[in-house]
Amino acid sequence: MPAALPPVPSLDRLASIGRDGSHLSIEPADVRGRFVRWRTALDAILIAIYLGLPFVRIHGHPAVQLDIATRHFFLFGGDFNAQDGFRLVFVLLALGASLLFVTALYGRVWCGWACPQTVFLEGVFRRIERWIDGPRATRLRLDRAPWTLPKLARRALKHTAYTLIALILAHAFLAYFVSFPELTEMIRRDPRQHLTAFVWTMAIAGGLYFDFAFFREQMCIVLCPYGRLQSALMDKDSLIIGYDEGRGEPRGRLTRAERKGTRWTGAPKGDCVDCGRCVAVCPTGIDIRQGSQLECVGCARCIDACDDVMRKLGRAPGLIRYDSETGLAGQKRRLLRGRVLVYGALVVAALGGLVASTAWRAPFEADLMRIEGAPYVLDGGVIRDEYELHLVNKDSVPSRLRLSAEAPASLQLTIPQRSIRLEPLEDFAVPIIATLPRADWKRSFEFELIISDAASGQTREIDTQFLGPMQ
Repeated sequence: MPAALPPVPSLDRLASIGRDGSHLSIEPADVRGRFVRWRTALDAILIAIYLGLPFVRIHGHPAVQLDIATRHFFLFGGDFNAQDGFRLVFVLLALGASLLFVTALYGRVWCGWACPQTVFLEGVFRRIERWIDGPRATRLRLDRAPWTLPKLARRALKHTAYTLIALILAHAFLAYFVSFPELTEMIRRDPRQHLTAFVWTMAIAGGLYFDFAFFREQMCIVLCPYGRLQSALMDKDSLIIGYDEGRGEPRGRLTRAERKGTRWTGAPKGDCVDCGRCVAVCPTGIDIRQGSQLECVGCARCIDACDDVMRKLGRAPGLIRYDSETGLAGQKRRLLRGRVLVYGALVVAALGGLVASTAWRAPFEADLMRIEGAPYVLDGGVIRDEYELHLVNKDSVPSRLRLSAEAPASLQLTIPQRSIRLEPLEDFAVPIIATLPRADWKRSFEFELIISDAASGQTREIDTQFLGPMQ
């Protein structure tokens, strides 16, 4: 059945939903301009970062790698393990607070300029679509045309390209969790030898293909919660893409006399000529002249389209522009507001916690645990307590840890290894046995185990109790 034309944009109905409730494909027109050029350059940079980070190595390790299997994590030269998981709280708080702060100041600039959904959809998949299916008018005709061999060939070529790109992105995502040599080896081997990784990669590739080939703008409109949160995060001084109604209204199409350059002496009209160009280029199919809307992702395509029309008419650009509701109303925009200060304070607090916890991070981890079972053993005339010292080198260089203890003279400590060399992120368990003559036992007491790192000079003292029978 031929595809229907998109409906006229309305605040009461999504442009991607037909009158019968069916999904309609939105085909944005091509546009050129400064914002499109800047976004194209930024898309290329962000995609290069995403694809290239697993190949960049710092101190012999990937710049970013989250090795969940071994619980080793490398982040821009820093080495972390499972014991550093609490720092993730500060990272998430910092990211969340930054999103609140940026939204209060600059609206949905994240959505339009840096969100992976927008970057890959506009920077990769729509470009492939334009190369294969042609400009907007051609694509609309192709959507409505019956299925023929040329149409089938175009669709097959396009979706094959989509599938290949989705597989590349999925494998790039997997590279953040395994090393690149390991990923290469996985690709060469039988998938049954690494079934979990293979299933996850295929599932991610399938999700990416469905999203960028079919779901597209619905991800932003229907699933993403950020679009719905923006109304609570923004105010009249937040930066948005808006239409200058005072300058543009009353809108009206150019008459024949105006096209010929003859002076117009009829009723006054605004600068908007109601050409619909801003609607045609919108990737979510809205009419920005109807005001700020949830579906607007802030991509600025409508600004470039309108500015191009204004220049051709000899009128000043900026009829559609980045501004606040206050600025569009002709008033001065306030930058410092209550919510901006609160969100900014949250960002500073979260980053401060992250920096402080990282700066005070010890180069090694030491945990002393009592052996499972009875808390002590009566062996003839002695009381024996058994422990296990778990050591982890959290540094990116080998470390030499030395063990010593401060204990009563009657307590004998058996430590098989007093000096231990650990490779980066290596862990080691040392059994420790404490014995005390039964005749010297009176009540439980504490002794101290001291672990020192020769390289950093840092030490760690662990106090533990020696247990025995009750008197």
